[in-house]
Amino acid sequence: MKIAVIHGSTRLNGNTEYLTYQAIPKEKGTHIFLRDYNIEPIVDERHSEEGFPEVNDDHEKLIDLMLEHDVLVFSTPIYWYGMSGPLKTYIDRWSQIMRDPDYTHFRGELGKKKAYLIAVGGDHPKVKGLPLVQQFNYICQFYGMRFEDYVIGEARKPGEIRNDEAALKAAAQLIKELH
Repeated sequence: MKIAVIHGSTRLNGNTEYLTYQAIPKEKGTHIFLRDYNIEPIVDERHSEEGFPEVNDDHEKLIDLMLEHDVLVFSTPIYWYGMSGPLKTYIDRWSQIMRDPDYTHFRGELGKKKAYLIAVGGDHPKVKGLPLVQQFNYICQFYGMRFEDYVIGEARKPGEIRNDEAALKAAAQLIKELH
């Protein structure tokens, strides 16, 4: 089983990354850091005659890499009670890729995958992060993916995630489910 971890954090070695590595160590999966790629925001042209314009960025390369895996783990800090901007931009562009004639298989391929979410926030995230969990559940339903599980950690300052023993334990259990 091939695991892709899609990291949405812009911070190198941050709390979300630390918690994610407790679930999926570096050597156990393909870790994709969106911060290392150029992904342009979507220009919504779904209803225009011309359709979506061609975009010269890394999005298609990331889609191809993601589709090579059986399990997708989305890792994001909770920013303003939702996913990070880079992850949101990446997922928003899925609307465009679905209409690309070279990716007619995209929706069907996502439907074969299992998805997990790992998120870290500072303002009562185990409650206020639940809408984010629900959002991922809806995204997965739309594509037919199985949303298997999630872990939410609490941390405000760098390194504080190490104090959230419940989240660390839950993350460590997540890897056991995947193997």
